[in-house]
Amino acid sequence: MKTSKLFLILPLIGMLSCGKAKTEDKGAEAKTDAVSITIKGSDTVLPLAQKEAEDLMKTNSDVTVTIVGGGSGVGLTALIDGTTDIAMASRDLKTEEKLKFSEMKKEIEQVIIAYDALTVIVNPANSVSKLTREQLEKIFTGQIKNWKEVGGADEKIVAYSRESSSGTYEFFKEEVLDKKNYATDILNLPATGAIVQAVGQTKGAIGYIGLAYETKEVKQLAVSYDQGKTFIEPSVASAKDKTYPISRPLFYMFDKTNAAKVKSVVDYALSAEGQKTVAEIGYVPLN
Repeated sequence: MKTSKLFLILPLIGMLSCGKAKTEDKGAEAKTDAVSITIKGSDTVLPLAQKEAEDLMKTNSDVTVTIVGGGSGVGLTALIDGTTDIAMASRDLKTEEKLKFSEMKKEIEQVIIAYDALTVIVNPANSVSKLTREQLEKIFTGQIKNWKEVGGADEKIVAYSRESSSGTYEFFKEEVLDKKNYATDILNLPATGAIVQAVGQTKGAIGYIGLAYETKEVKQLAVSYDQGKTFIEPSVASAKDKTYPISRPLFYMFDKTNAAKVKSVVDYALSAEGQKTVAEIGYVPLN
């Protein structure tokens, strides 16, 4: 009988590995077409990639997948170094990354596997339920330091951010902060789960996460991109109909010369089963 096992490792940087035990058949030789695939990068993509890898390995005994988080930058650096087969990313390639790949004569395939609504969260005890893009910009750039300035209690704002290696950090800076620098006293955390925990335990806290990480321990805010005329809450529905303004694609990226090796993982992510998992995890399917 064939058996399979999934191994999970979750250190502080959000590392997650999933693998499959070798299948054994009495008197049977090891299959020569077995393939081992490494995926590294975005903590946003991490829960989706992990679940899809689990399901893929249940149906394909020849595939073993190892997944490591740490941020989009970590995954793309690994792709440059040749230490991963697929990079998970929650942002597009930077100019310097494109130049590096070009210098190395590597042609990178970028496959959108899902969409995400980037969610701004606060502690549930916070009376504030909505903010404009401009208010968010001023909070995270250090111009607004007290919740009373945005209609809340007289309490210091404690802002949490991902580290600079995170694609979510880059996306938030580009799309919400209008490319302005974060305040120097922003508290940077190495994983999205750490932001959820910190905001849930700190009354005056605010942070941002991928939609799939939203829990009852934190409160999500409605956001306005039209100077406060309309406020939209993040959800799969509002991201799908594009009414929520802070939405983004999630990627698998790989060297085109490696396409045959990673085909089973990419095909599964784009399949009906894979896209069903996208919705179950809490992201937005492609269709």
